[in-house]
Amino acid sequence: MANPISRRRTPSVVPQQQPRQVERLKAMTRLLDSAFQIPGTRFRFGIDALIGLVPGIGDAIGAVFSCFLVFQAARLGVSTATLARMMGNVALDTIVGEIPLLGDMFDAGWKANTKNLALLEAHLGKPVSTRKASGRVLVLLGAGLLLLLAGVIAVGILVADLVIVQMR
Repeated sequence: MANPISRRRTPSVVPQQQPRQVERLKAMTRLLDSAFQIPGTRFRFGIDALIGLVPGIGDAIGAVFSCFLVFQAARLGVSTATLARMMGNVALDTIVGEIPLLGDMFDAGWKANTKNLALLEAHLGKPVSTRKASGRVLVLLGAGLLLLLAGVIAVGILVADLVIVQMR
């Protein structure tokens, strides 16, 4: 008779639900970003771009779907730096998407969910290198935002100075 202990499965390093979760996220991403194709072109768009056409709340609804992907990535153990990049993609998609017409075109082309799925798959394949790359991107983004803030302050000071000179 075989030893019952030797028949037990060894625990898997990767959770068994992970591939099914990732496949569901891939299907959701295809639906959101590339479900439809414009005939005669290779340009694809999804329901996220269509929902974004609804004035006021369309992009907010799209952001909720996008945040679901980020939430699932967090549950799968994606690093904080990668999650921050993913949220940055969602924020940019949502904020620029609020601009009438131009934002809708940007929304159809940016495909934040596709970018976020690629980040998730990269993390699952090579978590250490993805975390390092995401950290570098966040540092560069932070530096860029500080430069932008400094530029806005400088322009504000110049405009205030011109207004004061004109008032004299």
